Amino acid sequence: MSARAWQRMLSGRRLDLLDPSPLDVELVDIAHGLARVARWNGQTDGEHAFSVAQHSLVVEEIFRRQNNCSPEDCQMALLHDAAEYVIGDMISPFKAVVGGGYKTVEARLESAIHLRFGLPAITAPELKDRIKKADQIAAYFEATLLAGFSLPEARKFFGQPRGITREMIPIVPVPAMEAQRLFAARFAEIEAERATIGVVS
Repeated sequence: MSARAWQRMLSGRRLDLLDPSPLDVELVDIAHGLARVARWNGQTDGEHAFSVAQHSLVVEEIFRRQNNCSPEDCQMALLHDAAEYVIGDMISPFKAVVGGGYKTVEARLESAIHLRFGLPAITAPELKDRIKKADQIAAYFEATLLAGFSLPEARKFFGQPRGITREMIPIVPVPAMEAQRLFAARFAEIEAERATIGVVS
């Protein structure tokens, strides 16, 4: 009997991990899953886990504040960790141990997610770098405010944020259902902006 390589989603979709189809990707599944995946392996302060859904909102907020970006760019920033609704949030040290297999699965899922929502299958290197910078700033604030890192330690691993303060970002952990709602709502806002631009052009 061959090993099962698909996951059944609450929407009823069956997503093949080895060959994911955009047709099996649903925003409701992404929002639900990311809201229940904890950043930092759950090693954060607060009554609730700091979810990948909430992290994604923080990254998109930082990205938007630092860049003159299109709605499409913002959507790609919001979805930068979307593959984790299937494969979970693996901390960087463990990714280094696991090696390339994880990255291959992650890249396939990311491409399927992008195509599902009419985005480029592969993020352009320059855009990827800008999103990564926002991601590093988010990680700095998460590390120091939630995960117990000292300021010098966080600066060593993530760099010193410039132009972004704690007051600018939604860093207080919220319940999973609220994170799910906020993520889905922000996605819908960006999609509405993309649709408006499409009509105008």
